[in-house]
Amino acid sequence: MSEIGKRIRLERIIDRNSGNTVIVPMDHGLSMGPIEGIVDMPKTINAVAEGGANAVVIHKGIVPFGHRGYGKDVGLIVHLSGSTSLSPDPNEKVLVCSVEEAIKLGADAVSVHINVGSKTEAEQLAKLGEVSRACKEWGMPLLAMMYPRGDGINQFDEKAVSLAARAGAELGADIVKTNFTGSVDSFKRVTAGCPVPVVVAGGPKMKSEEDILKMVEMAMEGGARGVAIGRNIFQANDPTRMTKAIAMIVHENVSAREALEFLRSE
Repeated sequence: MSEIGKRIRLERIIDRNSGNTVIVPMDHGLSMGPIEGIVDMPKTINAVAEGGANAVVIHKGIVPFGHRGYGKDVGLIVHLSGSTSLSPDPNEKVLVCSVEEAIKLGADAVSVHINVGSKTEAEQLAKLGEVSRACKEWGMPLLAMMYPRGDGINQFDEKAVSLAARAGAELGADIVKTNFTGSVDSFKRVTAGCPVPVVVAGGPKMKSEEDILKMVEMAMEGGARGVAIGRNIFQANDPTRMTKAIAMIVHENVSAREALEFLRSE
């Protein structure tokens, strides 16, 4: 029965027609504080929902007053792990919520952040295993944010990204979020080596809208099943139109050029 529940919940965060997803993480408040774009959470969540986002990622404390009850519906992914930028080791992630808490909050999925190659990798992988076990028990989809991060590690290196993505799948993730490796061919090898859907991270704010859309286009050509982009959406001049432009690439297979034309149109 838990597998039926998982399939039903996955349909709330993945478009059933395209099989792809546009996820907007907004869990940055724990690590970075009330940065631009996530001060007024209901406003921003409504903006990306109107643009066609399939789901947002937020922490448990934001759910009661930051999600649902207004505007267009959007999937809810509750983030279970965190750290702050003031920590001596920001790469150390601890669990701050449980799968059971997320169920009580009405979550459609949960997510966990793992820094592969960090000094606390062992503890983080152990926690991922625990969360995966609980997700299987309760029929809860698991998004594993798998990043190669640590001393001397290039977080965009193909081998490092491939290892991180595969580790997430090996430990029971239903969807893996990881970095784009910079080229279609290298990312094809990442997705080929990961048996579950891979979504590409947006990372820090990029220099231009064209850069964002081109990365999304290349990632999709490389076998990605969608994106999980935060700051490059919620800090955009128009988060609704930026979400829509990205969704056009992800769900409608339009080119980055066409999406940019839409974004810049009146």
